[in-house]
Amino acid sequence: MDFDAKRFRDIDPGERVLMGPGPSDVSVRVLRALAAPCIGHLDPSFLSIMDETQDLIRFVFQTANALTIPISGTGSAGMETCFVNLVEPGDEVVVCVNGVFGTRMSDIVNRLGGRLTRVDAEWGRAIDPEAVEKAIRGKSPKILAVVHAETSTGAHTALEDIAGLAREAGALLLVDTVTSLGGMEVAVDRVGIDAVYSGTQKCLSCPPGLAPVSFSAAAVEAMDRRKTPVASWYLDLNMLRNYWGGERKYHHTAPVNMIYALREALRIIAEEGLEARWARHLLNHRAFVAGIEAMGLSMFVPAARQAERLPMLNAVSIPEGVDEKKVRMALLRDFGIEIGTGLGPLAGKIWRVGLMGHSCCPRNVFLFLSALETILKTEGIRVR
Repeated sequence: MDFDAKRFRDIDPGERVLMGPGPSDVSVRVLRALAAPCIGHLDPSFLSIMDETQDLIRFVFQTANALTIPISGTGSAGMETCFVNLVEPGDEVVVCVNGVFGTRMSDIVNRLGGRLTRVDAEWGRAIDPEAVEKAIRGKSPKILAVVHAETSTGAHTALEDIAGLAREAGALLLVDTVTSLGGMEVAVDRVGIDAVYSGTQKCLSCPPGLAPVSFSAAAVEAMDRRKTPVASWYLDLNMLRNYWGGERKYHHTAPVNMIYALREALRIIAEEGLEARWARHLLNHRAFVAGIEAMGLSMFVPAARQAERLPMLNAVSIPEGVDEKKVRMALLRDFGIEIGTGLGPLAGKIWRVGLMGHSCCPRNVFLFLSALETILKTEGIRVR
């Protein structure tokens, strides 16, 4: 078989300013860690790195949970891990849905044979605790699930009241923090979250490929009481925790270099400090919003509901008469800026602009605002 290897050139995608819904820009320090020599996943040196990585994940999640590990897979693997380990056929599960990712949670519950109750809210709005209370009244759900930061809409749902409702109902609280972790407070122990998952590629500013998860003692007890096998072999925490715990029992080959990268990304967060990092995301978000509104444009989550806006994912309403794809392509072609479009019913209606982790800086705020103004004027759109 003739095969010309020379037609495959070195990979060089060029530089981008990553301001979409993920991935975010990655620090050179993290890229250096990613390029460190690969060693065996049971090498004593790597086992030490595993322990340090777990400590750093606990720090960012603000938890003392023993079962806190990175899952080999993206944030969606973290979502599946939480559900497949906790939901058995016939279990009653309440899922709050205000965007794409609550919808995906619901899909997984149905696939696992759980009895699903949805609490739906308008896309772009936070989940109303009163609606949750009404939905669970008279029920005994095993799990109450909610998305902390809905990436598809730019909306944030506060967790404290919903956590209180979960406790009153005797339910485990399961939370998606894929977009929020590292960019705003995720206080697992203080709030009382029982199962939580995230992803590396957003505010943690690490390449996509790992999903940090953490489980409370109550969640672990629920796993231990299961009557049926976990539906996924690969994501079965009964086996995975033996590799990440004291036994170091082989399950699958860990992505060694990605764990190097995650450890370094989390070390950068620890050096900055959680409070300083949250403040940086909020400050740059406010600057971004001020610039958008100064041009006469508007945010999808309106000013009357500022508390529901995500600081790291800014959903901008597309002005009437604008070809949203043409603008996005011009941002990429002329300025090297990547942003995202809307999903589902919001396709073509919003731009999703990320200010996440390493990408969250004044330079990117000013660069995006200037580039957007230039492109809109070129397209004949009046902006202030």
